[in-house]
Amino acid sequence: MKDISIIVAIASNYAIGKDNDLLWHISNDLQRFKRITEGHFIIMGKKTYYSLPRRPLPKRTNMVITDVANEQIDDCLMAYSIEDAVNKMDINNENFVIGGGSIYKQFMPIANKLYITRVHKDYEADTFFPEISLTEWKLSEKIDVDDDKQNDFKYSFEIYERV
Repeated sequence: MKDISIIVAIASNYAIGKDNDLLWHISNDLQRFKRITEGHFIIMGKKTYYSLPRRPLPKRTNMVITDVANEQIDDCLMAYSIEDAVNKMDINNENFVIGGGSIYKQFMPIANKLYITRVHKDYEADTFFPEISLTEWKLSEKIDVDDDKQNDFKYSFEIYERV
């Protein structure tokens, strides 16, 4: 069985993006994302890939899911369905699903861990993360950040594991 994790920053109202962009800039979150995902596979949809500030993200295997047959993106591993992506994932290490909204939704039933940065504020958005059911997920770690001088909101780093 493949080790599949989801990593995402979500607002209190489960908002994750608008107009193919993030809703906030949290340096601590970006550093955490880099630390956790470096050396691993990161799996994303095509829109998420093209929204990255640097493509492909260095020191990771970038896997892009597309429904366009035989489409290729330079220096990326391509997958043509969720099943194809799972088949191509690293068998020996944790694999990280990094977005976007529909990719998260499709991986939610098969992921075994969630790395959540929860922004304690509601945002207007056009992309949302699926609700985290506490009958399916158990919070195993939580670090509150309420003194980030770069932001006027509080946030938490949370890790959930499948029950």
